[in-house]
Amino acid sequence: MSNDSQAEACSDTATVDPPRRAFKARGSFVERCPGCRLPALNCLCPFQVCAASQAHIWLLTHPLEHYKPTNTGRLIGDVLPTTRVFTWYRTEPDAQLLALLDAPEYAPFVVFPDDQPDYVDRVVGVDAVADTKAAGLTPVFILLDGTWRQARRMFRRSAYLDRFPVLPLRTDRQSRYRLRKSASSSHLCTAEVAAVLLRQSGDDEAADILDDYFEVFNANYAASRSHHKLEQPTAAMHRLLAKQTR
Repeated sequence: MSNDSQAEACSDTATVDPPRRAFKARGSFVERCPGCRLPALNCLCPFQVCAASQAHIWLLTHPLEHYKPTNTGRLIGDVLPTTRVFTWYRTEPDAQLLALLDAPEYAPFVVFPDDQPDYVDRVVGVDAVADTKAAGLTPVFILLDGTWRQARRMFRRSAYLDRFPVLPLRTDRQSRYRLRKSASSSHLCTAEVAAVLLRQSGDDEAADILDDYFEVFNANYAASRSHHKLEQPTAAMHRLLAKQTR
């Protein structure tokens, strides 16, 4: 599949326009690709591959996260065309999200740690995802896309999510994310969380593609920070390019 065809195939990802605001952070004057938002020196677009999955992913994104080029939530939408992105506001829930939460064909799970006693009765395991599939429903992973502090605030202040089960991420995987500092190597970034959930719920090929796409993003962005162009394709790049020619 050509790069143009691949981009067109993935163009149906349901997103919302973030609030308009000038990007003033470090790197705001770097020449960036309008498609992937990475520095043009190491564009990510040639490695984009779409995947199908039984489970869907909906991102509830903190407003500030939309403006960060290092945000990995958007990588999920590049790979999975069924991804939906909603901006989180404390006082004004997204009307489309509220409607979808009531749609009978979906079985939403709020992905969040089970580290507080006040919602222990809502916590389920990944086997509950298999049960929804067996019942003919589409499982939906709702990811709170922001920093850990922002995600906790979003979880506490989104009463419309209180009726849905909480699915903790149970994995020994350590984060490979090199573009932001985290308090713990066990704190995975949004794309890593999605890949683990897809794998645990049986969408192995989608998980593989997202993992490789994240790895390329990680490598390309890190190289661009030192103004270095990656000349030799990495193993992940080779795997993605091979999938494009199928």
